[in-house]
Amino acid sequence: MLLRYFSRLLGALFMVCPLVVFNSCEKPEQGGGSTPEGTKVTFTLNRSKVLHNPLNGWVMYGSGNGDPSYWDKKMHISEEGSDVYVKDYASACYIRTNWTNFNPSRGVYSWRDKNSTLGKMINGALERGKPIAFRIVVDGRDQRQNTPQFVIDDGAKYWLENAKYPDRITPYPQDPVFQKHYETLIEELAKDFNDPKKCAFIDAYGLGKWGEGHNVCYEDNNAITSKTEELKYQVMDWITDVYSKNFTKIPLLINYHRVIGHPTSDGNVNENTEKLLNLCMSKGYSLRQDAFGMTDYYKSWERGYAATWRFKRPIVMEGGWIVNQHRYWIDGSGKYREGHPEDVRQGEYDECKLAKVNMMDFRVGDETESWFRDSYELVKKFVAEGGYRLYPDQFYVPEELKSGASCTIQHRWRNMGWGYFPNNIPQWNYRYKVAVALLDPKEEVALLVVDKDCEPSGWVDGNANTYKTKVTADVPAGNYTWAIAIVDTTDGNTPAIGLAVNANFSKDNWLKIKSVTIK
Repeated sequence: MLLRYFSRLLGALFMVCPLVVFNSCEKPEQGGGSTPEGTKVTFTLNRSKVLHNPLNGWVMYGSGNGDPSYWDKKMHISEEGSDVYVKDYASACYIRTNWTNFNPSRGVYSWRDKNSTLGKMINGALERGKPIAFRIVVDGRDQRQNTPQFVIDDGAKYWLENAKYPDRITPYPQDPVFQKHYETLIEELAKDFNDPKKCAFIDAYGLGKWGEGHNVCYEDNNAITSKTEELKYQVMDWITDVYSKNFTKIPLLINYHRVIGHPTSDGNVNENTEKLLNLCMSKGYSLRQDAFGMTDYYKSWERGYAATWRFKRPIVMEGGWIVNQHRYWIDGSGKYREGHPEDVRQGEYDECKLAKVNMMDFRVGDETESWFRDSYELVKKFVAEGGYRLYPDQFYVPEELKSGASCTIQHRWRNMGWGYFPNNIPQWNYRYKVAVALLDPKEEVALLVVDKDCEPSGWVDGNANTYKTKVTADVPAGNYTWAIAIVDTTDGNTPAIGLAVNANFSKDNWLKIKSVTIK
């Protein structure tokens, strides 16, 4: 017991760092032509602070029919002896619901009505600072009718799996009437959500059972015929064009699994699966998988495909087992004990670490409660080491400089998360850049220099990345502070990415390095 106490104490000291510490300074060693200019300033890593960065961290789940007050729900953490808000851990709110909820009748778009259930959920998330993400489901086999009735009334062809349930219809995605109305829906969504401040990502396929991209129905009886492979490609090409042409600023995701777009849910890897996925990737898609921890479905092929795109495209995960509904202990791994949901949480976490995912899921209800009740240490662990965690640890800056004179600021960066900062995806198009600034005594930016050669998507595996940025002090004489940030160049060069560092920040989130006198 005593050993366990001291182990937990040491773990807590490692995980929990003070949010603000004084930086250390020293003069560089003299001699040698490679000695950097100015005073050396170092900072320490913060592992515990939750950083609400884009395409990074935990995703909360909402519902088209949900109650937005869910996001204010508290969880009691027995280890901490206190309550926490789940929303404080989340970087986005994911809403997976059917087309009818988005577009119940012709020309009616429920997200624009703040009093609709979907409008309440979306606006509830945005008011809490959480951009939404979504998937639109059209298949009705296991649910009620998910495609609006007006689409069917206009002549869209469909298949009815079971006559006992006449409202569970599944439209054929190659049907021109279906495609015409679906294109209109996506165009209308893009008018409001092709905005990264509102939308974190889109699960941009949504066909098949539960919108997961498998068991896609093209013909009666869900048949596989000589036309199947041709239809799969045509539909994939069409729907990815619809999303990529309308959502030019929002990351788009595709489920990567062995039978993507096929009329089955499992089996051997289809011969055209990689061709279909690579078509998506060529249009700028990133990756998602809905069966993490479900080892009979997420297997070696999925692991291999994820590895192929490592540090080229980010991965967003969803756990496959729902622990209060599924018999998770039958998983083929043999690692999950009945009555021990923490085994599933550990299995998901281990698979996520192997895949180097950027985002993990808090699914609604018991699944979210299970993370906090059964596996809170893993929640904190993902905060500390999952996704990307950018850390500027060392600078060389002058303490005095003549007005109008030039100097070189040397700065070093590391990514201490297992994922990567996906600045390279087409929708972002390298919009985030490192910038050096001089702040005046009121912490206003007096001078700003964007370093176009400093590219954070290449920072992986904790490796050090050192840059030198030339700055000309075109400011009046006075007292200033050197500062640095990763800015959004499409949004007025404002600091946009939270940094995992113990330091003082300005009111506008510039990392303050050291005072400088301009003479």
